[in-house]
This record gives sequence, C-alpha cells and structure tokens, in this order.
Amino acid sequence: MLSDPESLKLNHPPSLKDLAKVFLKLGATSFGGPAVHIAMMEEDLVRRRSWISKEEFLDLLGATQLIPGPNSTEMAIHIGYKTAGWLGLFVAGICFILPAFLIVWLMAFLYVRLGDVPKFHDVFLGIKPVVLAVVVQAMSSLSKTALKDRLLWLLGGLSLALYLVFKQDVQILLLAGLFNLCLRSEESFPGKRNGVLSLLGVALLLYLVPWFLPASSVVPEVPTSSGILGYFSKVGSMLFGSGYVLLSFLQNDLVDRFHWLTQQQLFDAVAVGQFTPGPVFTTATFIGFLLAGHKGALLATIGIFLPAFVFVALSAPFLSRLRRSKVASIVLDGINVASLSLLVGVSFSMASGTLGTLSGGILFLVSLFALVRYKVNSFWLVLAGAFLGYLGVL
Repeated sequence: MLSDPESLKLNHPPSLKDLAKVFLKLGATSFGGPAVHIAMMEEDLVRRRSWISKEEFLDLLGATQLIPGPNSTEMAIHIGYKTAGWLGLFVAGICFILPAFLIVWLMAFLYVRLGDVPKFHDVFLGIKPVVLAVVVQAMSSLSKTALKDRLLWLLGGLSLALYLVFKQDVQILLLAGLFNLCLRSEESFPGKRNGVLSLLGVALLLYLVPWFLPASSVVPEVPTSSGILGYFSKVGSMLFGSGYVLLSFLQNDLVDRFHWLTQQQLFDAVAVGQFTPGPVFTTATFIGFLLAGHKGALLATIGIFLPAFVFVALSAPFLSRLRRSKVASIVLDGINVASLSLLVGVSFSMASGTLGTLSGGILFLVSLFALVRYKVNSFWLVLAGAFLGYLGVL
C-alpha cells in the first residue's frame, strides 16, 4: 500500500544529500532511453538501497505512464516525493536532469563553433548490449510482483500484443485497468462499476483534449524568448510515453512549418539526445541553443521539463491514497501489468538493433550474468561497455 512521505517507514530513509548524489549519478550514467533509466532506478533504489518496495515502484511506474511528459524524469520526481517529500520532489528531478542538460549544452556550444557533433557510434555500440541486459533484469524482477495470477498474465500478454501492433501507450494502460476492473467487479464491488467507468472516461477525455490544441499555436514566425519557452512548455505538456515521440513534433513544427531548423540540425540534435545519458528531452536544450544561444538553451530546457514537475506535484498526493481503495487498487494492478508489457515491447526494439552481432550478443549475456549472479552495479558495466566500444572491440 502506498503511503504519504511523512509516514514512510524505511530502514535507511534517504537524506536530501543522498537523494541528490544518487540521481546525479543516474542522470550521468543512464544511457539508452526511458526504459533503461527506469530499469537502473529499479536496480539501484529498489533492490540495492530498498528506498521503496517493488509494489510502490510499480504503482509509480503506472502513474507516470498516465500523465504527459518524459516517463523516466517523472519517475525520478515521483520517487523524490515518495522518499523525501516536497523538497525531495525537486531535488530528485533537477539532479536527474542536470548532468544531461550540462553535457548537451556543452555539445551545442561546440556544434555551433565547429559545425559538427562528436561521433559516439563506437561508444554507443558498447553501451547498448549492457543497457539491454539491465532492462531484462529489471523486467524479470518486477514481473514477480506484477504478475500475481493467471488473469494478470493474460492481461500482460494482451497488452504486449496491442502495443506491438498499434504502438500506443496511454490507451493500452487505460484499457488494461478497465479490463481488469470489469472482470473482477462482480465479486469485488457489485454496483460500483458505472462510477468507475465514468472516472476512466473522464481520464481518457483529458488525455485527448491536448491533441486539439496544436503545439505550433504558441510559436511565432521568428524564434523569440517567449516563443521558445511557450513552444517547449506546450510540447512538454502534451507528449505521452517515450521522448522519441518528440521528433515528430519538432519535424512538423520547427523544420517543415516555421523553418527554425534545417533537417540536418534536427538530425544532429536528436543524435546528441540519444548518445548522451539522461532524459532524451534534453534534445530541447540543444535546439534552444541553436535558436537563441545560452538563453535559448535554458528557456527550452525549463519549458519542456516544467510540466513534468507540475503534473507530478498535482498527482502525487492523490496517488498515495489510491491503494486504499479496492476499486482503484484493481485498476492499478491492471495498469502496472500493462506498464511492464510496454517495457517488454520497448526491449524488443532495443534488441533488434543490439544483438545483431556476435560480439554484441556475448556482451549482453556476460552483462546479464554479472547482474543476476554477482549483483554487479550497472554503473560499472556501462562504463566497461563504453570502454570496449571506444577501443573498437565490438
């Protein structure tokens, strides 16, 4: 059962300093996208430090999937609130974002000066098999808690199939929660189904509303400070799921419609966002610098991440009471299983580009063995993989 931060009982409750150190390290070493970030948080904060339980981690994971914004950043913010209250919310979120922000900012500066970005291809080849092993280990660990019975196994398989076919996330999560509720409603809470269905209908409506407000509506014809802040704030409040969806918005608005960026500049910005650790949304930092220098980098970063802090701050106190409701608890069980299925789906995409070579497959298996058998910290495995890639071994 989730509880308020004030009543959280932990063997070693983290101080704000502990929280800052851990999320700075995660932000500086979590390569590979949101699924990897979440997997590394589960390994470090659930299994190694026991700051939160697996059940609480799954609840927070399901919650982040239901609100707009970068999932892994919102997960960090939620964990900060869960373990250290309101100050923890800001400390964890800012510290997770800060390393990537500074790295991307520096690379944007060098890009403008040199006209190119450093090539990270070889290094990333060494990192990808390791982070895939981290994701697989996290999924294995979380599945033991999420898959409580045969019905949830079935629901997980159905959610995975829907994700692989339709590539949707929020809709699948809501359907999974609703499906689990409907199948268990008669025996658990007869007479309450209509009220719950109404609440889920409202949630789905709130999800659809932002799509009728195009992000480009706040963008002037030339990049101004208010235009940069407004545009990225709007995008940050609209995107669900993976940060990679950001690419379609940037292409349609900033390249095709407003011509703020060239196609090559957009490709370079996305490459930097993927080849650096931390949130993929720091692509906005790079673009902001291209548009308006240091001020633009800061405004774009604030704009795209600020909605995540707002949404978590609004939802976290409410989320802490959900498990006390039998109805909400059943819905959350369904959402949690679907969240796990989405991670599995993302890992399939990662594996297709990672295990295509013998060396990549061997590094994946060795990393997974080290994680499972010897509980090696993923930080050291990522560094080892990066070093092997740098040497050209892979």
